[in-house]
Amino acid sequence: MSHHDPSTAVISADEALQRLIDGHERFLRGEARFPSLQREVLANLAKGQQPYATILGCSDSRVPPELIFDAGLGELFVVRVAGNSLSPEVAGSIQYAASHLMTSLIVVLGHEGCGAIKAALETKIEGARQLSRIQILVDGLLPGLPDVDPQLDPDTRLSRAVEANVRRTLGLIRNSPEGKARMAEGRMKLVGAIYELETGRVRFLD
Repeated sequence: MSHHDPSTAVISADEALQRLIDGHERFLRGEARFPSLQREVLANLAKGQQPYATILGCSDSRVPPELIFDAGLGELFVVRVAGNSLSPEVAGSIQYAASHLMTSLIVVLGHEGCGAIKAALETKIEGARQLSRIQILVDGLLPGLPDVDPQLDPDTRLSRAVEANVRRTLGLIRNSPEGKARMAEGRMKLVGAIYELETGRVRFLD
């Protein structure tokens, strides 16, 4: 892993968020600017990285952050795990990006129809069990699930659980010792977002 070059300018969290929003709008309009890989670009990236945002997303193959935010190589520090769950390893990766690469914006990106959250709901409601390692992951998601309303249809229930999981992860990052320190210093902005599979749109949470 490479470290941030202190001689280069660091953009603010608000600027980073606007850059994500602008890139996403290009993606929705079909105007993504993905360049062909030029040798000078690769040569510069080989010297170090300076991503402007950290994205914690789901491993789902339909939700690649670099594509939906129209970001090029070296622009996003992406951590992906099923259910965008926060394990010690994931937290360590996020802390690395914040402390060594100086990314002040952290986005937790969930998505509609998340299979990991659906499996967690099935465990909570029906007592369903998954294969051993999958169940360990699912068990880690259970605390973030809302109380189940039996009157809700399954799609609405899943949608609410996806958002609740994102908000819980934001809370875990915010309330960690490192998160508290960086928030107190004004050096970190946390944003939750949900990707809609059918429309391709990212909905940023309040």
